[in-house]
Amino acid sequence: METIIETIHVNKAYNDQVTALADVNFAVGKGEFVALLGRSGSGKSTLLNILGGLDAPTSGEVHIGGRRVDFSDRKALIALRRGSIGFVFQSFNLIPALTAQENVEYPLLFNYRDRAARAKRAADLLSLVGLADRAHHYPREMSGGEQQRVAIARALVGDPLIVLADEPTGNLDSRTRDGIFELMRQVNRERETTFLLVTHERELGRRTDRTIELLDGSVVS
Repeated sequence: METIIETIHVNKAYNDQVTALADVNFAVGKGEFVALLGRSGSGKSTLLNILGGLDAPTSGEVHIGGRRVDFSDRKALIALRRGSIGFVFQSFNLIPALTAQENVEYPLLFNYRDRAARAKRAADLLSLVGLADRAHHYPREMSGGEQQRVAIARALVGDPLIVLADEPTGNLDSRTRDGIFELMRQVNRERETTFLLVTHERELGRRTDRTIELLDGSVVS
């Protein structure tokens, strides 16, 4: 199996006093659906931010798609986020003034796609997540589950290698949570998109391909 994510002796410290990550080593293969488990403060979100190029490790290496991430190269990090990684957040992070379709299209503005191509790509993805009929609705006009579906469509719009999902069901009721989880699973299976899902819910972890558990910044299983 091709390795898509790899961390090698990754450490993260703040002010030389607080250790967020300590010698983190793991790998995720192409098409895997992996849960990153841990209690609050275990380092899950810090690790996800590093994998997404939003933060840099104090030491160690991160490889995405077989290439080492150069955290000192701002342009390379932007290219990484635009071309290889999609993000799904707990709080949806949709732009209130934009419709569902415009929210999905938004990342493509920075990839120099023309308007017709952007619109078609967004419409196709909204159809994939079951929201074709909500394309012209604003976030305030949608339920939490619908907003998260829009967020998933937005994460997929650049056809990323990896989707990093940070507690994507944390603000949802159990029924909606299950629907969002199954949607991500469907995308993973049909498109072979690699998912790394941060969660504190062990029940969700048991429904993934495997789990990686963090405790006090270190991988324990």
